[in-house]
Amino acid sequence: MKIGPRRARKIVHELRRESREGELNVVSLIDIFAILVLYLLVNALVVQILPSPKALQLPESISQSQPQQTVLILVTPEDIIVDNQKVMKTAAAASATTSVLPDLKYRLNEEGLMQVEGGGPGAVTRGDVNIMADKSIPFHVVKKVMATASDTRFARISLAVVEKQGGGQ
Repeated sequence: MKIGPRRARKIVHELRRESREGELNVVSLIDIFAILVLYLLVNALVVQILPSPKALQLPESISQSQPQQTVLILVTPEDIIVDNQKVMKTAAAASATTSVLPDLKYRLNEEGLMQVEGGGPGAVTRGDVNIMADKSIPFHVVKKVMATASDTRFARISLAVVEKQGGGQ
């Protein structure tokens, strides 16, 4: 059986067309993945999570305000830790006779000062501080930690707690 030149060209043309149907345009897929990655990065940066050491049991509260990313003071039954750096023993803080803890004050003074918005020319602050204290820590120790943070010019002192279920308005 002999095939003419016209028929041969038609067969070759059909074979080429069939082979093109399997092509995939990757550019649009790359665009979709780029948008997806950008969306996930933006949403991952919005979430504010405070570290929660397993050794701490936070007290419960009905407060609904969220903590900011600030200086973090952990008060465990053994140590007082500022931004993952051990500063002093909790027992030493409990037995201190002054309301301001000198070792903690020295460490907190290392944080930079910033100008207060709307304040006078000499109005400066160190910003905000979050205190996470185990619920077994006596309040007079937490009060000393708060007094020390206040003495070192922290404008706002927040105490981290676990939200009670069913609390609030």
